[in-house]
Amino acid sequence: MLHAIIMAGGSGTRFWPRSRRDRPKQLLSLAGEATMLQQTVARIEPLVPRDRIVIITGADQAEATRAQLPDLPAGNVIAEPAPRDTAPCVGLAAGIVASEDPDGTMIVMPADHVIEPAEAFRATVLAAVAVIEGDPTALVTFGIAPTRPETGYGYIERGALLETRDGIPVNRVVQFREKPDRATAERFLAAGNFAWNSGIFVWRARTILQALRTHRPRLAEGLEPIIRAIGTPEEAETLARLFPRLERVPIDKAVMEHAPNVRVLQVPYVWNDVGDWRALALLLERDAAGNAIQGAVIARDTTGSILISDDGGLVAALGVDDLVVVHSGKVTLVARKDQLDKLKALVEGLGVAGYESYL
Repeated sequence: MLHAIIMAGGSGTRFWPRSRRDRPKQLLSLAGEATMLQQTVARIEPLVPRDRIVIITGADQAEATRAQLPDLPAGNVIAEPAPRDTAPCVGLAAGIVASEDPDGTMIVMPADHVIEPAEAFRATVLAAVAVIEGDPTALVTFGIAPTRPETGYGYIERGALLETRDGIPVNRVVQFREKPDRATAERFLAAGNFAWNSGIFVWRARTILQALRTHRPRLAEGLEPIIRAIGTPEEAETLARLFPRLERVPIDKAVMEHAPNVRVLQVPYVWNDVGDWRALALLLERDAAGNAIQGAVIARDTTGSILISDDGGLVAALGVDDLVVVHSGKVTLVARKDQLDKLKALVEGLGVAGYESYL
């Protein structure tokens, strides 16, 4: 059977001040009326019933996550007591799936992507499942055709075409590449055989568990008592005591860069990871001056800016260019668009400056 694992952690920095520590972007309605988490569940639900959907989130976000998905069994929301990156998250989820369904296949995906159309996404999932059914030892990832020399994403180098599933090419992965500098990203784009790493994976639960044992044995060993405790009265105590001790490492670095049988599907849908305010602006309507506007906003002699108000307050912009102005929750952010990469550092400094309540 197919199980869905939705990774819904995050510290709420990239969309501050709308996002906060207990309200990261996946719990917000950034693109559409439903929150990004709700959209992710709705996207996969035609293939996976809710009793086989597991959400992995942070302890301070678990209550809000359950509130957004009242039809999901409460036990299907797993609260990590400390952030340990995606490899411990994946290993924990795989252990849960394998204990219930030893031959289970799982799709692992972030909760905060915009994907259109949903039907094309589901067709890609079914193609990946067919690859796994043909070779249960395969690890499958989804690659996004790059549209620009992006330096904020990791890349996947595609090798030989192995097969085509329902019109979707399946290639061998040559290597994963870290986020490149501009010149390298331009070279990747020109080469034509590189894809953006979407962070979406499909594999058998027991296959990824074995891969962790092979390539990250200490992590796999640390996960074992936690997995055994899931669903028992000892779950909360065991998670709180042992999970923070696990190695903090992404699944790409822990397994995917080393495993011998990794395949990438060239996806047929439009993807946006909505990484910051600039990415969100691509999803919003623009006025005649190229401003992305949301909420109560008036702009005069203003161009190329992102202007957002989400709590009823008015944002008025006059004679500015390439700014980001976001008013939310008694906070106003004003930044140049080319400075948004420094937003995380600004937010992390709020506590030191005595503004802990705004985190």
